[in-house]
Amino acid sequence: MSVEQFADRHIGPDPDAEARMLEAVGYATVDDLMDAAIPETIRWHGQLDLPPAASEAEATAELRALAADNTVAVSMIGLGYHGTHTPAVIRRNVLENPAWYTAYTPYQPEISQGRLEALLNFQTMVADLTGLTTANASMLDEGTAAAEAMTLARRASTNRSPVYVVDADTLPQTIAVITSRAAPLGIQVRVLDLDTEALPADYFGLHLQYPGASGAVRDHQKLVDAAHTGGALVCVAADLLALTLLRPPGEIGADIAAGTTQRFGVPMGFGGPHAGYLAVRAGLERMLPGRLVGLSRDAAGDPAYRLALQTREQHIRREKATSNICTAQVLLAVVAGMYAVYHGPDGLRAIARHTHTTATRLAASLRALDGVHVVHHEFFDTVLTRVPGRAEAVVTAAADHGVNLRLVDADHVGISCDETTTDAHLRQVWRAFADTTDTTGTTGVADLPDAPPTALPATLLRTSDFLTHPVFGAHHSETAMLRYLRRLADLDFALDRGMIPLGSCTMKLNATTEMEPISWPAFADVHPFAPAHQTTGYQRLIAQLEGWLAEVTGYDAVSVQPNAGSQGELAGLLAIRAYHVQRGHGHRDVCLIPSSAHGTNAASAVMAGMRVVVVGCDTDGNVDLTDLDTKIDTHRDALAAIMVTYPSTHGVYEPGIAALCAKVHDAGGQVYVDGANLNALLGYARPGHFGADVSHLNLHKTFCIPHGGGGPGVGPVAVRAHLAPYLPGDPTGDHGTDRPAISAARHGSAGILPIPWAYLRMMGPTGLTRATAVAVLAANYVATRLRAHYPVLYTGNKGLVAHECVLDLRPLTKTTGITVDDVAKRLMDYGFHAPTMSFPVAGTLMVEPTESENLGELDRFCDAMIAIRAEIDQVATGRWPTQDNPLRNAPHTAAMVTADHWPHPYPRSVGAYPDGVDPKNKYWPPVRRIDGAYGDRNLVCSCPSPQAYED
Repeated sequence: MSVEQFADRHIGPDPDAEARMLEAVGYATVDDLMDAAIPETIRWHGQLDLPPAASEAEATAELRALAADNTVAVSMIGLGYHGTHTPAVIRRNVLENPAWYTAYTPYQPEISQGRLEALLNFQTMVADLTGLTTANASMLDEGTAAAEAMTLARRASTNRSPVYVVDADTLPQTIAVITSRAAPLGIQVRVLDLDTEALPADYFGLHLQYPGASGAVRDHQKLVDAAHTGGALVCVAADLLALTLLRPPGEIGADIAAGTTQRFGVPMGFGGPHAGYLAVRAGLERMLPGRLVGLSRDAAGDPAYRLALQTREQHIRREKATSNICTAQVLLAVVAGMYAVYHGPDGLRAIARHTHTTATRLAASLRALDGVHVVHHEFFDTVLTRVPGRAEAVVTAAADHGVNLRLVDADHVGISCDETTTDAHLRQVWRAFADTTDTTGTTGVADLPDAPPTALPATLLRTSDFLTHPVFGAHHSETAMLRYLRRLADLDFALDRGMIPLGSCTMKLNATTEMEPISWPAFADVHPFAPAHQTTGYQRLIAQLEGWLAEVTGYDAVSVQPNAGSQGELAGLLAIRAYHVQRGHGHRDVCLIPSSAHGTNAASAVMAGMRVVVVGCDTDGNVDLTDLDTKIDTHRDALAAIMVTYPSTHGVYEPGIAALCAKVHDAGGQVYVDGANLNALLGYARPGHFGADVSHLNLHKTFCIPHGGGGPGVGPVAVRAHLAPYLPGDPTGDHGTDRPAISAARHGSAGILPIPWAYLRMMGPTGLTRATAVAVLAANYVATRLRAHYPVLYTGNKGLVAHECVLDLRPLTKTTGITVDDVAKRLMDYGFHAPTMSFPVAGTLMVEPTESENLGELDRFCDAMIAIRAEIDQVATGRWPTQDNPLRNAPHTAAMVTADHWPHPYPRSVGAYPDGVDPKNKYWPPVRRIDGAYGDRNLVCSCPSPQAYED
């Protein structure tokens, strides 16, 4: 097998197609094209120092060797990460199914109804279990969800105190993330043992863990009442499985609930990815960060789902941002929601009872041993034991038996049970205690009571119903579940159907060889806090990946901890902030951001405690260097950083980037280059060499982690040497303000890092460089073919674009009334997902074809856009009315075009099968155009009753 074979499979155009594309663009070779497109001031002419490309079989073998260096022990560590059984029907048909994992964020809801319904199930599950009215469509993990809850409480509380109280029995990694996020915002976190310490006189919010990190189940009612008396809001970080048996937070008046859904069928994955959750009481839903799925209606009046309240835009408001979260963990949220659908309320209760019963039986057996004291009488799944001076010996003995326990301190050991816990595991734990304890009269065999009494307080037992919607009772057989998942997948458009030409999002091939290892137990079933000697395979993989990422970007150090691009941005800015503080320049707090930047840039600056100052762009879309000089002069003494995207947000290689970097450095600032568009640089330019100090990288874009319908993602932060000491720290270790905890696990979403590892290993230096060139060639080919029909708004050197181009529809809208929305919806009839709409300029489409689409698909897209232009001309000439034409009525559903009544001035065939569409391969949108305003006015964000559909 040729070592170049994978690159040939990843890159769509073959050499003949490349030649035809180059001829159309006007260049003899891709090298000529890249020489013309990329400014020589940043061009790098070296060779990437990476291993030569491996074949798919060779890369798989190397990954298996790395996996073999991990030890998959029985994990009873707990602390928010638990063993779970992923139902095979869900693993095969969601987690490993490209119909789900290659989909994009559901910003085009008409072709996203399947995943939107799945997310509505997730929201309903969370809202029902927590007893609160509204849950969002997932967060990044429990730690970041708790941090978002803190800032939500600060916005909503009537108490203006800067103090946020955190119960000491909170998960330690959550405390670390909260503390890290609080510092730049001026929030004072006070960690108190609320069993022995009184609440302060004044505070704006209170965070409680339920059950506690120690396992204790406590009644928080008095604390909640006291907080509300003082005008504070309360967040309860609750275990959703425990809530099937315990009174939910909403029933004691909690304002917010936060946590993780990991134990609902999502493997531990050495820390992630997992779907965090956030739910709020009535009145707070419009402050809820992240994405929120709601029910609306389409043009025919039929129910249809969409993202409600435009939550992405609502909270990411540049310098007025209240959150920088622009993503979610959709794929994992779908898995967790489907776990609840598959098991139903009775099944979840049964799993919870098994989990609790194993813990109570273990506690009873350990109490029989001399020298072992079970600390708490009331617990759900975690037994805390006191073994004075012998804790380490117990943990070591258990590990020798293949079981990992939690070493709390020299005197205490924690043991957590879950749905995978068996009697054999309990006996191994008992043996570890017995072997290290001076015990007389033991028989050497654990005494495991059959039916010990419950350890749940009678006053906290749940009496309310949950998951009463029919969806949670209709799919318990595998046949029913399989068909339900297939039906939802068939509603959606993903990369397994066709091209998704989204500018700035790089929707390219997520190869099966890259994806397969994430399901291997040696990667999937490792606890993030497992002993280091058990995770050497992960450590080697992560070290190699971080080294390769440093090489391709020209930086000195990389951390993969940030589990989204927005978190990578924050990590980079916090590193800059800490660097200035350490040098005695803590007053430097101004962050310059171009007006064209993605909203998360400014939002992240705000979250990092910086003041945003906007720099204008010139008529060519480049950063206006004259305005930059003015802003630097005005803020020279306070300048902390500039954030720029390169190639620019407008899709061009700006020639002034090197000068920009020099100007900011001369003024004492640092340069942050957003790595969103790294797909246009690999092998040809390295940010760490042309003047940047720090970048975040989107592994779910350039490096092939799939978007999964809107997550998972990984946003590593890469820095030059002087910023390396300020990279994210271990959330369970030292987490001072100079080494912040960005996510709850040290290596973030480590479970999906085999994907970019495999991509880099199989592409090699030559393949990566060629992929960049073909991506740029494809974008220029599309721009060349469409330029006569839609103006290309921004170009760089010699009229070329980078890896994406912006098509300007504003002149057509002005003369015909046809909008960018109309074109986007009409593309669905042609069998395409729309390009990015109205970003970075309102009324435009940003197209990124990527290197993975072959010439046939590129031409099919261009032909569709040209045909749509001809349809617009029909409106312009008056043949079709502005308000009744194929574009304004798009998308056309099968029900619409087969209805007995057809009142439109164009034939049904034009609506159903526009020019060039193959009827045999037709994709039918399941709903007509959705009325977003109606959904916002009539907010429904959990599974509606069947009667709602009838109404």
